[in-house]
Amino acid sequence: MAVSEKRIVIIGGGFAGVRAALNLTKQKITGAKIILISARPHFEYHAALYRVVAGCSPIAARVPLQDIFERTDVKVAADQIVAIDFHSKYAQGKSGSRYGFDFLALALGGETVYFDIPGLKEFSFGFKSIQEASRLNQHLHELFRACAISATDKEEDICRAHLVIVGGGTSGAELAGELAVYTKTLAKKHKLDPSLITIDLIEAAPRLLPALPEDISAKVQARLHYLGVNIFLNRTVVKEEIETVYLKDMAMKTKTVIWTAGVKPNRLYAETKGLLLDKKGRVVVDEFLQAEGFNNVFILGDAAATPCAGLAQTAIHDGNFMAETIGKKIRGRPLKPYEAKKPAYAIPVGPGWAAALVGRYRFYGRLGWWLRRAADLKFFFSILPLRKVFRLLTRLTHLNNYN
Repeated sequence: MAVSEKRIVIIGGGFAGVRAALNLTKQKITGAKIILISARPHFEYHAALYRVVAGCSPIAARVPLQDIFERTDVKVAADQIVAIDFHSKYAQGKSGSRYGFDFLALALGGETVYFDIPGLKEFSFGFKSIQEASRLNQHLHELFRACAISATDKEEDICRAHLVIVGGGTSGAELAGELAVYTKTLAKKHKLDPSLITIDLIEAAPRLLPALPEDISAKVQARLHYLGVNIFLNRTVVKEEIETVYLKDMAMKTKTVIWTAGVKPNRLYAETKGLLLDKKGRVVVDEFLQAEGFNNVFILGDAAATPCAGLAQTAIHDGNFMAETIGKKIRGRPLKPYEAKKPAYAIPVGPGWAAALVGRYRFYGRLGWWLRRAADLKFFFSILPLRKVFRLLTRLTHLNNYN
């Protein structure tokens, strides 16, 4: 290894990891060897996963990492990291490979947490990955097909066509709005009476979207009511069984509970010695987004204890910042402290309608929807060559929205 070579290892192929790698390679840092390690061979666009649940092609949410990095000097390694040794400066892969580093970026994102609620992990559905979203879509098809076959047992059909979504944040609201429309299409396809369909959205807080302004929350709630979604506020789930979900004051017969209410940092952070965690399990970072006590280990995205962690925009911002900071470190230039970036929001609630918050401005309806679509398009243009974006869009236009 040349004396001047610097090994930069990025663990995680999500928003933060991809953005960091792209920014690093654009800087043309002399002697930099950039390795991105991902357990998946593709990047998953989480903002589109609710549409995959509603039958949209997974193509809308999957981009091969080789397409993103094909004309860069970034090396992509398909592996899962199981341990990190900060003292010896290497990450251990499940494959048996060891990845030595001079600079390390941890961008592993989060994983589902069930708060020890009995039965929830075993019986509920999620959609935090393409695999989970596709599995949930298949489950809905099977339920509606079973309703069409039975035709006589109305009580059982009502149970099958009853969907319960737990969590009234952005993911829950987006999915509820999309399913309110999609299930009507599904009912028609399987010759099911649409009046049997019930969609309930359960939120523990006094209102939906508790992290956003109250007027946004009220608009989204009104839109969901218009689409026929039942909303239960100030309710918490205490238990789930095979065909029943229990709240503190009521029980609901259903074969479909969709859990969107809990997320925690990837377990590797807690299992790695040397990282200081806060009460939420996030890694405490310094003014340069470095893990507290380190000058070569960066924490990006959901697991960093920063004001806006947990959002895709924050992860992208972190990736850019980390890349610029490493470039300055290697070149011996002064460092600029990290500043959290206030995010914008665009929350689709059924096809053709969204609530958007950009700075102090609000947009609703079709305009909000186009702002969301513009944000999606802008992101794809930021990670893919022009020809590949157009190829992706062309393939999508030849596929039905709902399957």
